[in-house]
Amino acid sequence: MNAPLFNLRVYRAPRAADPVLSPAPARLGEVLLQTGALTQSQLTAALRDQRRQAAPLGEIIVGKGMVSRSAVTRALSRMHGTAILDLGRMPPDPRLAKLLGADECIDNKIIPWRRQGAVTVFACAHPNKAAELLRGLPREVQPARAALAEARQLEQVIARRFPEALSKRAEERTPISESCRGWSVQRGAIVFVALALFVLVGLFAPLGTTLFWVATISLLVNTCLKGACLIAARRGGRPAYEFSHRPWSRDGPLPKISILVPLFREANVAASLIKRLSKLDYPAPLLEICLVTEADDHVTRQAIHGITLPSGMRVINVPTGTLKTKPRAMNYALDFTSGAVIGVYDAEDAPDRDQLYKVARRFAASDAKLACLQGILSFYNPRAGWLARCFSFEYAGWFRIMLPGLQRLGFAIPLGGTTLFFRRDALVSLGGWDAHNVTEDADLGIRLARHGYRCEMIETVTREEANNRLWPWVKQRSRWLKGYAMTWCTHMRHPLRLFRELGAWKFLGFQILFLGTLVSFSLAPVLWWNMGYIFTAGAMPTIGGLAPEQMVQLAILFVACELLTLILFTFAYAKLTHRPALIWVFTLPAYFMLATLAAYKGLIEVLWKPYFWDKTEHGISEAESELEVSPSVDLEPRFVSNRKMVA
Repeated sequence: MNAPLFNLRVYRAPRAADPVLSPAPARLGEVLLQTGALTQSQLTAALRDQRRQAAPLGEIIVGKGMVSRSAVTRALSRMHGTAILDLGRMPPDPRLAKLLGADECIDNKIIPWRRQGAVTVFACAHPNKAAELLRGLPREVQPARAALAEARQLEQVIARRFPEALSKRAEERTPISESCRGWSVQRGAIVFVALALFVLVGLFAPLGTTLFWVATISLLVNTCLKGACLIAARRGGRPAYEFSHRPWSRDGPLPKISILVPLFREANVAASLIKRLSKLDYPAPLLEICLVTEADDHVTRQAIHGITLPSGMRVINVPTGTLKTKPRAMNYALDFTSGAVIGVYDAEDAPDRDQLYKVARRFAASDAKLACLQGILSFYNPRAGWLARCFSFEYAGWFRIMLPGLQRLGFAIPLGGTTLFFRRDALVSLGGWDAHNVTEDADLGIRLARHGYRCEMIETVTREEANNRLWPWVKQRSRWLKGYAMTWCTHMRHPLRLFRELGAWKFLGFQILFLGTLVSFSLAPVLWWNMGYIFTAGAMPTIGGLAPEQMVQLAILFVACELLTLILFTFAYAKLTHRPALIWVFTLPAYFMLATLAAYKGLIEVLWKPYFWDKTEHGISEAESELEVSPSVDLEPRFVSNRKMVA
């Protein structure tokens, strides 16, 4: 039995009005005043800030540099009548590991520490929250007491003790009924091989007539959706981002925001990423930025290790598991964050400085059913090559016309993978991201809609690096389209249930966006094959018996669809401040032909390696990433963070 390292007062059940286990906000300040760690004027200023910031008083005074974190820890120890544990010097006894499981430990930030005689001591980050948990422990581990441990140190101990359990939790967080992890490769192979043969045989057989009309109808439906989104997004001359918005609230406390930045083989952009994120304006006590790295990604971890991180920025290492995907990494990191709002950035992102204020105010002005805000994505290297130019037009059309239009039309929004902000409670209730889906963002947008939540666009921009090399672009696009296929198959396993949960209108939108996109790209060669013959005055190979005037009408129809698409991108182009020459918009038809190649690559991967994450390489145009992000606007001076910058 371990000898006592210090004297602990016997744990007692708290009374209903016990101020020790349920302290008032000023209680910590009073203790700090008594010990001389804080002056009265400092306490008054901190309490004033607390009325505007949803953060514990200790976080505020540490963030403002009034006192050290160790001084706050000592004051909390006096408040709760507990000892302070240094888990680095005095690690927990591994023999007590089975007293609490991984889920209980990580959710409550508590872990069995050691036995002091007949008493079981638990290290915890929040003694007031630990009280109820300790009371519910089995009789054989009673009496139990809580001792205070620093939160980050405690999380590290939990991560080391339960690597397999926490890794499995991250991989299986999403309910199996809404996850693609039950995907049957054999069954998928049969379906997709049959479809491939169907298409190939149909090019030269009577079946080709059916394929042609399926491709034509898909083209028309997608074009109609583009036209509707264009009209909806520009309706009344107001930006679609203002649709259904009440004015931003300047009252009430700002929430704490936790930013997740998944990194994998990103050593060449690590330094500039940290510099860009350090420019975000938000109160230091309310912002934590988590750089999420894989345990075996030694290159990225070494690059970050050589950089002095700003206050509020830290690294979370994800243990190896059965798969390696961005959503799995975010699921793991989610348990180590404390923000009421969870944000996601990519490694190459350069967000607007005032972005987090806009997010906080929009959530404050809305109801709890608004679960997600999607920012606008643009590029800081739109002139880095032909692909980058076309990519810039495509992103402008998608984020400035299509997604706002879908919002106004009342469809579910297939989210982008970055500049996303979620209400934590909604995200956790859904089971986070599907770790097995390689287009986890679009899938999550549909899952949110199925559970009655809504997503909205918000008028703030994040610039990132456009993929300007052919094969990396094809790999990135194939991953997206593979994810679209898996998302459609996953949610359509029970179509009637999906219909009931989404409703008829959103169900229709889901079919157009996901199935329509896959059909359009997959059957595009059927249209090219026939249109080539029409424009060369030849007979269509898959359709016979059409009069010449009917073929002319078809040709006009296809040209009109293409023109409407170009008009949409032209309108979106006008909203860009950093853009390529407009003449490049006329090369977009050739650009989208490449997407068909990517679609076939993605569909083939569904058969053999559905969960493979074909990573996009960043940092190719890093010189342009140093462009100054837009200045912060409409900020109250008292909100501006004083966090130190990274040189």
